[in-house]
Formats: sequence, structure tokens, C-alpha cells
Amino acid sequence: MRQRLSVDLLGVLFFTVLGFLVMGYHPGLEDDGVYLSAVKARLNPALFPFDARFFQLQMQATIFDGFMAHFVRWTGMPLAWAELFWQFVSLFLILLATRKILNLLFRDAAARWAGVALVAAMLTLPVSGTALYLADQHLHPRNLAAALILLAVWRIFAGNLWQAILLLIIAFAMHPIMGAFGISFCLFLALTPLRPARFRLRAMQSSAAVFMPLGWVFEPAAPAWLKATESRHFFFLYQWAWYEWLGALAPLVFFALLWRFALQRGETQLARFASAVLFYGVFQQAIAMVLLAPFAPVRLVPLQPMRYLQLEYFLFAMTGGAMLGRYLLKRAAWRWAVFLLAVNGGMFLSQRMELGDVQHLELPGQQPANPWLQAFAWIRVNTPVNAYFALDPHYLEAPGEDFHSFRALAERSQLADAIKDAAVVTQVPDLGPAWDRQVAAQQGWRNFQLADFERLKSTFGVDWALVSYPQPRGLLCRWHNDSLAVCQIP
Repeated sequence: MRQRLSVDLLGVLFFTVLGFLVMGYHPGLEDDGVYLSAVKARLNPALFPFDARFFQLQMQATIFDGFMAHFVRWTGMPLAWAELFWQFVSLFLILLATRKILNLLFRDAAARWAGVALVAAMLTLPVSGTALYLADQHLHPRNLAAALILLAVWRIFAGNLWQAILLLIIAFAMHPIMGAFGISFCLFLALTPLRPARFRLRAMQSSAAVFMPLGWVFEPAAPAWLKATESRHFFFLYQWAWYEWLGALAPLVFFALLWRFALQRGETQLARFASAVLFYGVFQQAIAMVLLAPFAPVRLVPLQPMRYLQLEYFLFAMTGGAMLGRYLLKRAAWRWAVFLLAVNGGMFLSQRMELGDVQHLELPGQQPANPWLQAFAWIRVNTPVNAYFALDPHYLEAPGEDFHSFRALAERSQLADAIKDAAVVTQVPDLGPAWDRQVAAQQGWRNFQLADFERLKSTFGVDWALVSYPQPRGLLCRWHNDSLAVCQIP
């Protein structure tokens, strides 16, 4: 038993390292503009004296920022290393839970390890139509929640329901949306193991309670909130392309076939698992089609019910990989070599194509070569903590910027941007008017002259600007590289 445990842990550790190297590491990327900023504000309340609401209000639904801040204080570990540590731990736990689940579903070692290997390689697999990956390339509460949910699935299979409940409660506290989907799936798994239909209906009724609409959904939608929401294409299911629908429905076909296949072979645990995933997927898909229908209240859109697919994709990858291991890879070393090279090489190349303007592993202590990250680093060290910046509201989409957050990395206040702050507005409608006003004031940024910057200063109080180099005349610039300049507004 000890020998098997050691082999499992060493194997999971190997695939964790491999998966981490393939997916890359990018603190401050995309959603980390909210989460990393919130953690830094917890650790240093002097940061972000202006417009902190654009990350603080959304954080009211999670314990993540408080957890990370306490961890840093308790351990004395620098935040950059603490984020890296928990990113690695979350990936390790995801793959450990995957291994534990597969140990209960498949007898042959090739199937078990192939499932782990495929999940590790596919951590940055896009989840159809949802603007999600299986796991984020930075520490995200969704990564931690995914690990906890998969561990809960394992404990349900092992018959330890109370342990699973505790894990699900923590997952929900970390990331309520992900946690709700995890609770939903675990209800199906616990209550529908090849039993009569009445148990399935009970599971469905319990799962539906997660999405029971409240009175606020019928309130009129403010124009600014609608504007922000309409910028999120993936919110609107009936506008998805055909291939996005295919990506949503194909796993259901797979699990229907797997259920039938497992029943024919007498593999009751695998049949139970496949049926639970199928019922979960069908139910959540039906819920999403109702909530996102044209006749449904538009305030339901930000619930993002199609994000149930993220958990389903984890389960799809692990079982699909296991079937490859059982029937194709087996014990043939050359097949394993080709498989690992193909899946890991393909995913690595896709990440380099998507984020090719920054280092693949943005580790603590590295000097950035990217001009945007150089500017953020200079600002963080050389400007006052209460500096208030204006910059292109579409800067996240600028060539070479690769969606790295100014707030999270420069650690300074900024006027609202048109992209990531819009996503926050969809979740916190009260921010809509301030967001719309600030973004509108920055329209035509590329043609701004001194008078435009002075207008921003008189209207909002901004006193610094990050602009293209060479800068517009009249700005007092303290630093520049070949692309950008950091300037004070007189």
C-alpha cells in the first residue's frame, strides 16, 4: 500500500511539473487583475485610494483574498512566491484527485495514468464558448475550487460523504459559481448511482435550487450595465457559433456512449460515474437554455450557467484519456512517447502563439523583457502610492500587452478600462455609471493632446498617464522605453 501511494504521489508530482511547464505561469493576467489587486490591497491598505471598487466589490463573494493575505502574513512568504506556491498546489491537487478517481473507475495502470496525463496536458484547453480554460495560468480561486470539487468527487466514491460536503463548502466559499456547479454534480453522483428515476429527480430539484432566481432579476437593467454585458459575447448562448455548440454537446454524447459501454461490460462504478456526468450535463444545459433564452430576464445573463462545462471538461478529459490508455497506449513505450509529445507539444505551442510576447514562465524576481511589463514595474517602484493613472482604456488588447493588468502589476489606481472592468460591471451593476463615464471620457485616446489630459485631471483627479512614446507635447515624462512613456500631467 505504501509503495503504491509513493508511486501515485511521485507520478502525480511529475505530471504536475510537466503540466505547469506546458501551461506557463502569468501572474496579473486577465482575471488576476481583480484577484491579485484585491490581495495586494488587503496586505497594504494604502494601495488603490481611487476606484478600488472595481475589484473590491466583486470580492465580497469569496474568501480568496482574505485567505491569501492571511497566508502571507502567517508564513512571511513574499506574495509573489505565495501565489506561485498555491498555483502549484492547486494543480497538484487537481491531478491527485484525478488519479484517485481513476483508481476507482479503471483497473489497469495505463488507463489511470493516461487520464492524469491528458488532464495535465490540457490544463489550458479552452472550454467551449465560455471564455474559460480548464485551469488559469495564474492563481485563481477557480483553480482551488476545481481541486476541492474533484477531491469531493473522490470522497463520494470512497463513501466519505461528510468529507465531500466539507470540501464542497470550502470550494463554494472560494468561488461560488464553480462551487455551485460542483455541488450540483456531486448531488447527481451521490443520488443517482443507477437507481430509480425518483432519485434522479430529487437530485435535479436540489440542483435547481442553486439557480433559483431572486427578485432582483426583474429589476430594469441600467444602460451602462447593458453596454458592459453586451461586450461579453460568451454570455449569450443563442449567439454561439456552431462549433461552440458542438463543444458543449459532444461530451454528453461521449458520456452517454460510455455509460452504455460500461453497463455492457459490467463496470458498475464507471457506469455510475458516466450516468452522473450525463444527467448533470443534460440538466445544466437545459437550465442554461432557459435562463439565456431571448424571453428570459436579461439580468440572469451574468449567472453564466454555461460555465458548468468547465467541470464537465475536466471529467471528459480524465475519462477520455483513460480510454485512450486502455485501448490505444496500453504498455507500449513508443505509443506513450508519441502521445505525450503530441499533447504536451501541441498545447505548449498554442500557449506560445497566444502569449508569445511575454516570458512563458513569469516567475518571481525575473526582469521583464516586455515593454508593457517594464513600464508597470517602473511605476510600481518609482511613483507615489497615491498616484492616479490614465491609460488607453483598450490597453489590454494592445499588441504585445497580452492582457496583463495594470492595477495588479503596477499597483496603482487607474481610470476604468473598457475590457476587464466591463466584466466586473456585469457582476456589480452599481459600478455601471462610474465605469461608463470614465471610459467615455477616454475615448479617442490615441489622439489625446495636453488639453485632453488636463481635462481628465480636472474631471477625475488623475495626475499621471501611461502613453505611447514619443509622448504628446506638454507632458512631463519621468521614464520611457522604446514603446511607452510614464508621464505626469501638469
